[in-house]
Amino acid sequence: MLITGAAGFLGSHLTDRFLADGHSVVGLDNFITGHRDNIAHLSSNPKFSFVEHNISTYTLVDGPLDGVLHFASPASPIDYLKLPIQTLKVGSLGTHNSLGIALAKKARFFLASTSEVYGDPLEHPQTESYWGNVNPVGPRGVYDEAKRFAEAMTMAYHRFHGVDTRIVRIFNTYGPRMRPRDGRVVSNFIVQALNNEPLTIYGDGSQTRSFCYVKDEVEGIYRLFMKGDPQPTNIGNPLEFTVRQLAELVIELTGTTSPIVAKPLPEDDPKVRQPDITRARTMLGWEPKVDLRAGVARTIDFFRGLVGTARMAGTA
Repeated sequence: MLITGAAGFLGSHLTDRFLADGHSVVGLDNFITGHRDNIAHLSSNPKFSFVEHNISTYTLVDGPLDGVLHFASPASPIDYLKLPIQTLKVGSLGTHNSLGIALAKKARFFLASTSEVYGDPLEHPQTESYWGNVNPVGPRGVYDEAKRFAEAMTMAYHRFHGVDTRIVRIFNTYGPRMRPRDGRVVSNFIVQALNNEPLTIYGDGSQTRSFCYVKDEVEGIYRLFMKGDPQPTNIGNPLEFTVRQLAELVIELTGTTSPIVAKPLPEDDPKVRQPDITRARTMLGWEPKVDLRAGVARTIDFFRGLVGTARMAGTA
């Protein structure tokens, strides 16, 4: 398996999952948002090899491949707003290059898409048949439209070249190996709480999100790769929580005395986000098992281990 973005949060967990099942993995990453620590434990694994490379540029991979899984992309608002051109390139050029590799190797192609293709949805919960409500020229458009283009390119290769393809639409996922201060709400709240900083919510915190623990998310992705079909498939937790409820849970589990502080709502911030996972349940026999309290507690333990490190401070 070739996994782009293998040093990222999801990519590294997915690499572990494939290796655990006996597959060999070539990991590819340029560390623009990934981190070497996420794959350091694999350095002596004979079934894992790593290539430091930007998939948005010309890419040559030696040897046979059975699968190409494209997970390379900035994925949090703070990242894709800071790296708008790179985000658009990896969604377009990176996807094209990855599909070209899959075609040449006669390999199955798997695209990591996102619930962001639904934008600020007018349908709730979101089914795969919903086309979305996206502002193409807003600040979030660089990520939303990159992924929408990537889906279109994937389907074009499937229809025109006959490539065996999969598309997963990933909803909010959290857990160990998230990058501190990456702009995602779970990591933000935990890092702020552990540093006794105010927990920042936007607006009144009534906007909702559905949080899936990384082990559950990766299991759904793995099953989709193995026995899914070419149509997009939502993988996420259908249980919905407000952002304020999440902040209160983090305060409780960390024992911090940090207050909750409200800031203005960012432009085009989705008011609701909840997956309909009927397809995943029916086709894959998958649904999440880890509840939010247990998952957040495990994630807090991971971040406690980083307290006082350069990585926790955001300087490594």
